[in-house]
Amino acid sequence: MSTSLPAALAAQAAEITSPRSTGFLVITAVLAIALLLVLIIKVRLHAFYSLVIVSLLTALVAGIPTGELVGVLTGGFGSTLATVALLVGFGAVLGRIVETSGGAQVLADTLVDRFGEKRAPLALSVASLLYGFPIFLDAAFVVMLPIIYTVARRLGGSLMLYALPAAGAFLTMHALVPPHPGPVAASGILGADVGLTLVVALLVGLPTWYVAGYRLALVLARRSSFLPVPELLGAPSTDQPRPRFGVILLVLLLPLVLIFGGTASNTAVTNYGVDEDNALVVVLRLIGATPVALLITSVLALLLLVVRPNRGKVGSRMEDLVDDALAPVCSIILITGAGGMFGRVLTVTGIGGALADGLNAAGLPIILAGFIIAVALRVAQGSATVAGTTAAGLLAPAVAADPTLSALQLACITVAVAAGAISFSHVNDSGFWLVGRFLGLDTATTLRTWSVIATAVGLMSFGLVWILYAIIS
Repeated sequence: MSTSLPAALAAQAAEITSPRSTGFLVITAVLAIALLLVLIIKVRLHAFYSLVIVSLLTALVAGIPTGELVGVLTGGFGSTLATVALLVGFGAVLGRIVETSGGAQVLADTLVDRFGEKRAPLALSVASLLYGFPIFLDAAFVVMLPIIYTVARRLGGSLMLYALPAAGAFLTMHALVPPHPGPVAASGILGADVGLTLVVALLVGLPTWYVAGYRLALVLARRSSFLPVPELLGAPSTDQPRPRFGVILLVLLLPLVLIFGGTASNTAVTNYGVDEDNALVVVLRLIGATPVALLITSVLALLLLVVRPNRGKVGSRMEDLVDDALAPVCSIILITGAGGMFGRVLTVTGIGGALADGLNAAGLPIILAGFIIAVALRVAQGSATVAGTTAAGLLAPAVAADPTLSALQLACITVAVAAGAISFSHVNDSGFWLVGRFLGLDTATTLRTWSVIATAVGLMSFGLVWILYAIIS
């Protein structure tokens, strides 16, 4: 591994050293993924059990000491839940409030009236594109779900027709555009300007979204079987008046504003020398953390959409609403954590690092090497953020050794790494399970839709950024 790899990731990778050869580890990873697919698709074993069993077997075969085994498994499970559980929990509550209050119906009616029924998928995709700019994919997707569900119910079409274009928009934003963690971390490691990276990401990302995230999503949706709307978030209440459009807009935009404020304060500290102990910076960082922003917003939604319409006479309604929101997503949270467990096992065995080191030494053009290394790491361990960050660390020495690279070329290389890190999402990616289960998709369908869109987004964005890199070189 390169010494430029971030200390936290380097420590994680070096925490446990597998005694097996590189070839043996790669074969083990391939067989583990194949076994996982067989258990889920053919045997029909629940994904949670399948992921835990395969993670345990993979760790044993790869040679992780039995004394370290439980720590590896629970570490991967816990670290994933630390970032996902609060986002999914608060997001599910917020989504249920918006749905049961009639707010999703109000917003859906407004979108359909403005864009027209035929353009409803485009309306949802554009809204997701904007909403996904500062918010992580998992949180943004959960909050948008009630609107997607309601549009599908109103127009009577398959849920896929409305959900996949939204998912494609979220994927594009999460993959390429700062302030999302992958491109931000990669730009920092490679020495690229974040602002210039943002410009390149948008130049590449917008056409990628339209072709791979929206148009391809429509094609896949129309080729898929009819998918009904699941009852995860409940049905609108009929015993209270519908909220005003402005109130719903406030509830949906508030987390975006809070998170964007936190991002802006971090940028001010990092790039403009603002004192990190400044009172305003401290407050913005606190309320701009995604879990805190969703907590604040969900509490405000309870007050505006549950307490106020009932003039404070809510009884046990708030408690029941939260219970009803959290119960259906418990399985999703567990599956997502188990996906993180599997990814952790693949990471600590050194499989991803071995693949990346080999590609890094192959003498490829630097922008192509960055993309392929990120793809290899993504396939090996699942996390787009870890893949992009680690690939950037491995590429950093080659970048530092080439003083002829301009700021714009560095930004292009950063976007290429981010593009590779989003490609080929499959069963070791927690986002794969999160989106698939919220939409009620089986594993095979998720592979045929979500995985295809993610790969198309990665390949097209890389192709476009390589063209731009060639033009300016």
